[in-house]
Amino acid sequence: MIRVLIADDEALVRSGLRMILESSGDIVVVGEAQDGEAAVRASARLRPRVVLMDVRMPAMDGLTAAARVLAAPDAPKVVMLTTFDLDEYVHEALRLGAVGFLLKDTRPEDLVAAVRTVAAGQAMLSPTVIKRLIGAFAQRPASRSERARDRLALLTAREEDVIRAVARGLSNADIGRELRLTEPTVKAHVSRVLAKLGLANRVQAAILVHDADLT
Repeated sequence: MIRVLIADDEALVRSGLRMILESSGDIVVVGEAQDGEAAVRASARLRPRVVLMDVRMPAMDGLTAAARVLAAPDAPKVVMLTTFDLDEYVHEALRLGAVGFLLKDTRPEDLVAAVRTVAAGQAMLSPTVIKRLIGAFAQRPASRSERARDRLALLTAREEDVIRAVARGLSNADIGRELRLTEPTVKAHVSRVLAKLGLANRVQAAILVHDADLT
């Protein structure tokens, strides 16, 4: 079972999310929090695998709470939820290490799929968010592309192949089939790439590849 913590200041939203997730059969909601401070405490106490974190909450906002949750040892995967798709929320959430960013109008089946995806170690972004990120990439200055390419120059040819595939949203299994590698080998390459580049997760790796214009 995938253990999930829901953090949202609206009781009705929390109830709706719990109902959707627990109807899946393989997800259990182990706790709820109505503000950021409660979310940080609950995450430490309940040790969920995934935290659904609302961006705007009282006492402590979701981005601040996410940073504290992600700083803990063996931190859970954090998916940010919001009714707003403003760029600053997306970029800051990904910078902090969140592996998902979903709008609250996401369909129930997509929400369940997102939780399963991030629990399996993959990243999940809503189509709307992806469009916003692509738009940001198109407007990036040349100096940013140059810095990104300089960072990627640290990688071997095989590691670059792997990170390009990651940027296309492929799973480890898909990358293995494409590059004729075993899945454990792909996983080892991804871990080594993230460590070399000082990245927190696959989303940040994908952003770096896009910045370098290597997709």
